[in-house]
Amino acid sequence: MRSAVVVGAGVGGLAAAGALARTGWRVTLLEQAERLRADRAGLLLWPNGAGALRELGLGGGLDGVTTPVLPDGIRRPDGQWLVRPDPERARAAPGVVHSEDLHDTLVAGLGDQVEVRHGIQVRTVRVSRDDRPAVGDGRSTWEADLVVAADGAHSTIRQRLAPQAAVVSGGWAGWRAVIPWYRASALPAGLATGGETIGVGYRFQYAPLGERGSAGGSTRGGVYWVATALGAPRPEPPATQLALLRRWFAGWHPPIPDLLAATEPEDLVQQAVEELRPAPPGYDFPSGPGGVVLLGDAAHTIADHLGQGACLAFEDAAILRAAGREAVPGGSLRGALEAYTRQRQPRAERLARQSRRIGAALAARGWLAQRARAATLGRLMATATRDLFG
Repeated sequence: MRSAVVVGAGVGGLAAAGALARTGWRVTLLEQAERLRADRAGLLLWPNGAGALRELGLGGGLDGVTTPVLPDGIRRPDGQWLVRPDPERARAAPGVVHSEDLHDTLVAGLGDQVEVRHGIQVRTVRVSRDDRPAVGDGRSTWEADLVVAADGAHSTIRQRLAPQAAVVSGGWAGWRAVIPWYRASALPAGLATGGETIGVGYRFQYAPLGERGSAGGSTRGGVYWVATALGAPRPEPPATQLALLRRWFAGWHPPIPDLLAATEPEDLVQQAVEELRPAPPGYDFPSGPGGVVLLGDAAHTIADHLGQGACLAFEDAAILRAAGREAVPGGSLRGALEAYTRQRQPRAERLARQSRRIGAALAARGWLAQRARAATLGRLMATATRDLFG
């Protein structure tokens, strides 16, 4: 039987491990943490990500936990329109899902065909002309026909195989949170549609998760929000970070201050906005009859102003599954891994460029730059929409 080792049990690693197992691979999943777990926040699931999960056979589990987002254009901090609602954007609107609900769906997709090993910190990787690829933690070694590196932006495996691809700051810091409905009961009724607001160097997005007063289809309903600000990640405790966010967004139109007032420090999940500069030369590294592939942030960390990080990882998993469905160790498998790089790398690098341009527009200062912001963002968003979903 064909064998695979997947390193990292984030959303991309879970999706890839389950997908390979369901197509006849014997899969071992190595995770550094002592148990499989998700963060406390949520994420946007765009149509391309949802479509990839459906290709992976996980669509049924998504239906009960995803809430459609009804986009309401883009506003300035005073509530005036920057970009009015657009039917094209509405067609490509995402859903919002609680991270724990999505995690449960992906774990259920592993079935009983994936061996999960916890507390494994991969430190070494072996590729050679004659031997199967292998990874190790200094005590044990795992060898397989295929190794999938889904170990995140700071991937140890990528650092060993493509050391020139370095993680650098994208110049922004980001925060996510889900406010449970019982704490959001006093928030304005206008939350039904969600919204996005942009100031100079700041951005705030929010969307309902489930129906007000209940969990809806999700077991963890509430209001999901995302905030980004120019600068480095904050080293202070969550309570201090939350106080900073309340100060930065004070005076913005409702319900933004209300959402931050209803947020508690334990709700807050801070995330660095980083990117790979330069990108790795490829996502596959041949070894004996198979090789190693990079997946998700290990392959293409981008300063993600498009909300595509998880979605791109799901696309990776779907393409890898399709490429490897009929492949057998030897030239067939090596060719499939080369095909994976050919399909995934141009798309990821294109989206990285688009996201970088959006970040530059968000950061633009000065009177002329601000006057051009609406047209610039409208054009960039339209381009991204066509590229992602057209």
